[in-house]
Amino acid sequence: MDQGDFRLGVETCQKSDRPWGWDFHNAGMSEREDLKELSLLGKPDTRLPTSPEEAKLEVFPNHRAGRRYWITLNCPEFSSLCPVTGQPDAAKVVIRYVPGDTCVETKSLKFYLASFRNQPAFNEEIVNRILDDLVGALSPQEMVVRGEFAPRGGIQLTTEATYPEAH
Repeated sequence: MDQGDFRLGVETCQKSDRPWGWDFHNAGMSEREDLKELSLLGKPDTRLPTSPEEAKLEVFPNHRAGRRYWITLNCPEFSSLCPVTGQPDAAKVVIRYVPGDTCVETKSLKFYLASFRNQPAFNEEIVNRILDDLVGALSPQEMVVRGEFAPRGGIQLTTEATYPEAH
């Protein structure tokens, strides 16, 4: 390290031309074998998938697989299209899950959820599709997907789908 560098934990900080004056680089992240399969994280890719079929949900190993804990992911700006009118639907989508052996990588989740933006589908279909796709990618112990859609025609719709299904 030269005079313009200093270390903070495993991060190396270097003076840069950026307005805040420093670049942070976590040297250990690029060397982790368990993260080599991630294609979006740390990449400048900004092209959103055009459909959920095109989107790829990526996962990384849960290093606390023996512990039961909840992960909550909030997407307050979810949007899709009404399949009848083509009008935009807006929602807050909340995903809660107890991970199994893997966790969802959040940049891939962001791209996946954004892929619904031009998809005509009923709100109930969307929530159940998100649950099915996430369960397929993650194999969680438990998962709840809740979509709180903005009122249309004076009625606010909330759909909640769970895994495993309650009997």
